[in-house]
Amino acid sequence: MKAYEALARALLDSGVDHLFGLIGDANMDHVAKYVEDGRGRYIGAVDERGATSMADGFARAGGRVGVVTVTHGPGAANTLNPVVEAVRAHSPLLLLTGDTPAGRGHAQSIDLRALFSATGASYRLVSDVAHLVDELRSAIEQVTTTRTPLVLNIPVDVQNKDVDYLAPSLTSVARTTPRLDEDSLDAALGIVATARRPLVVAGQGAVSSGAGRAIAELADLLQAPLATTASGKDLFFGHPYDLGIMGSLGHPWAVDVMAKADCVIAFGAGLNPNTTVDGGLLDGRALIQCDLYPERIGQWTAPTVAIHGDANDVAMSMVQQLNEIDFRPPGSFRVAEMGQGVSERSPYDDHEDESTDSTLDMRTAAIALQEMLPADKVLVSDTGRFVLPTWRYLHVQDSGKFMHTLAWSSIGLGIATAIGAAIASPERPTVALVGDGGAMMGMIELATAVQHQVPVVVVVFNDGAYGAEYTKLQQHGLDPRHSLLRWPSLATLARALGAHSVTARSVAELKAAVSDLAPVTGPAVIEVHADPTVNPGM
Repeated sequence: MKAYEALARALLDSGVDHLFGLIGDANMDHVAKYVEDGRGRYIGAVDERGATSMADGFARAGGRVGVVTVTHGPGAANTLNPVVEAVRAHSPLLLLTGDTPAGRGHAQSIDLRALFSATGASYRLVSDVAHLVDELRSAIEQVTTTRTPLVLNIPVDVQNKDVDYLAPSLTSVARTTPRLDEDSLDAALGIVATARRPLVVAGQGAVSSGAGRAIAELADLLQAPLATTASGKDLFFGHPYDLGIMGSLGHPWAVDVMAKADCVIAFGAGLNPNTTVDGGLLDGRALIQCDLYPERIGQWTAPTVAIHGDANDVAMSMVQQLNEIDFRPPGSFRVAEMGQGVSERSPYDDHEDESTDSTLDMRTAAIALQEMLPADKVLVSDTGRFVLPTWRYLHVQDSGKFMHTLAWSSIGLGIATAIGAAIASPERPTVALVGDGGAMMGMIELATAVQHQVPVVVVVFNDGAYGAEYTKLQQHGLDPRHSLLRWPSLATLARALGAHSVTARSVAELKAAVSDLAPVTGPAVIEVHADPTVNPGM
C-alpha cells in the first residue's frame, strides 16, 4: 500500500481514535484514509493553531497522547504558539507534518527542524519509508513517557512511496520511579521535624502521581497549611487549611499567611517567579523540593534539600517515618495563623462588589458561577486579567480537570484547548474562561465546535480592553485608555458562528444564562459585561 495509507492505518492500530488537524498537500491523503477507515474521529479545525490547541486540550483532559496533523510550510508555522504552550505545560502532544516534495522553488519549503528548534519540542525526520510505522510507534511511546511534545516530519515524497504494512506493536509504557535516596530523605525530615511554620506546596507533578491524599496527610501531621501551584490548582480543594494557589495569582490574605512560613516543602512544583512572587516567598526559608524529573529541581531557586522521586512515594515515606518516631509538631502554624481554617470565610467578604447597572464585577460573577455550574466540570482558562478572580473563586472537584494556557501566556488559545478537552471528557461539562481579547482571537473555532456538536460553554469576561495592559499602563503612570478596544457584540458573533449565546450584566442575568444551558447540545457563549476600570485582582 501507499505509505500515507499505512500511516493512517498505523494511527488507528495504535489506538489514536481522535485526530485533529487541517488538511493540505502534506497530510490530506492520510487524513482521507483515516476517515474512510471508520474507526476514528477526525476533527478538522479552522486553522492549524486551533487544531493543535484542541489536540493539546484533548491530551491534558484525557491523559493520553493528543495527535494533530497539519500540512507543510505555513501550516506547520501556524502551530508554533500552541506547540510552545504544550511543551511548557508538559502535555503529551504529537504533531504530524511533512517536508515539501523534492525539487527547487517550492513556495512552502522551510527547514522544519529549524522552525521548531526554539519551541522545546522533540523532532524526528522519517527519511526511510520502511521505518515509517516503527517511527510512529516510537514517537507515541516517547511522548507518553516524557510528556514532551514531538514533531514527526514525514515528507510528502516518503508518504507517496509503496510500503508493506506491518501493524505497530506498542510497548506498554510502565511508570518507573527512582529509588529514594535515604540520605536526602533523612536530611529533609530533619528540617521538617524542627520547622515551626512549615508550608506544604504541590504542583502538576503531585497531581500526575495521585499524591493529593498522601501530601494532605503529611500536612496534617505537620499541622501545616496547604497550597498549590497554578497547574496543581484544587488538588486540596475542600480541605479546611487549603490556601489555594501560591503566589501572585492567589488570594492576598492567603499569600500573607504563606509569607510567614519558615520552611517550604514542595512536591512536583516548579516554583517559578509567579508562584514565589519573584522568590520573595522562598527567601530566607528552608526549601525541600521533590520532583520526579531532576532537571526541574532548582530551576528557579536552589533547594536546601533536593529529593529525586515520585511525589506520592516521597510523601508516604515521610508520613511513615514521622509516625514511626511518634512525631509531634513543635507548634501549629495552622491554628496560629488560620484559626479554624478557611471554611468560615465567605468569598463575598474578600471584595466590595463594584457592579453597576450595566456591568458585572468579575469577582462577583466568578463567585456566582461557582455556585451555579456543575461541581464535576472541566475548567479551561485562557490568559488575561480575568484569571485573578476566576482562579480564586472557580473550582473543580478533580484537580486534573483544571487546565490553563498560561505556560506560554499566549492569548487566544483557550477556546480551542477547551474544545479538545470537551471531546476528551464527554461525560463532564467543559467550561472555558476567556477575556474579550482572547475570545476575538479564538472564537473562530466555535465553528468547529458547532460542526462537531461539542458541548463547551465559553464564558467571556468582556471589559472592552486588554485588561492586563489597562492595569499595567496605570502602574507605569500612562493613560490606560490606550488599551481600550471597540469590539462588535461577541454574543452576536457567536450566534453568527452557530453557537447559542447570551449576555449578562447582572447576577440575575448570569443565573438565567446558566439555567438556559440545559437544552443546549452544542457550544454556548455567555458574555459577561465588565468595567475596565475595576481591577479584579484587588
